[in-house]
Amino acid sequence: MSAARPGLVIEPLTRAAFAPYGEVVDTSGMVPQAINGGTAARYSPLAQVEVVGDDAGRGAVLGIYRAQPRRLPLPLLELERHPLGSQAFVPLQPGRYLVVVSGNAAEPTPSDVRVFLAVGQQGVSLRAGVWHHALLALDRESDFLVVERASAAANLELRAISAWELSIDG
Repeated sequence: MSAARPGLVIEPLTRAAFAPYGEVVDTSGMVPQAINGGTAARYSPLAQVEVVGDDAGRGAVLGIYRAQPRRLPLPLLELERHPLGSQAFVPLQPGRYLVVVSGNAAEPTPSDVRVFLAVGQQGVSLRAGVWHHALLALDRESDFLVVERASAAANLELRAISAWELSIDG
C-alpha cells in the first residue's frame, strides 16, 4: 500500500470557485424584489433545477436530509453522482458543512477533488453528473432541504475511492 496522500485543502465556498460544479444557493449580494404588498422579499432565481432523461416530465421533489456531524481528519471513502438531474442542498439552520466535488468526467480522479467550506446558510446546487461526497455536517446534526429529480430511473452512481487515501485535515 502506498503512503497516505497529504490532506485536502478546504476552500471557502464562493460562486466563482464553485461554478464548475454548480451554483451556490445564497442571497448575499442579491437585490430582492418586493412582493406581497411589500411584506416579503423574493430572492429568485438562486439556482436552476436540471431534470434530464426519458421520464424528465416527472420533475423534481423536495426532501429533508438529516446529516450527523463528522470530525476531522476524515478519510474519503466514496463519491457519488446523479447523471439525470441536479441535486441541491440548502441548510435549514446556520452551520458549517463541507462540499467535496470532483467534476463531471466519466470517472472521478484524485487530482480533481476539491473541498469547499459552506458557512451560515449557504447552499449548493450540484449540476447533473458532478461527482460529490455525501453530506458532511461539521458542528452538529443538521437538516438540509434537498431538491432532486423525482424519477425512479437509475440516477445514482457510486465509486469507492478509499484506495486513493484522500483525507480532509482539520
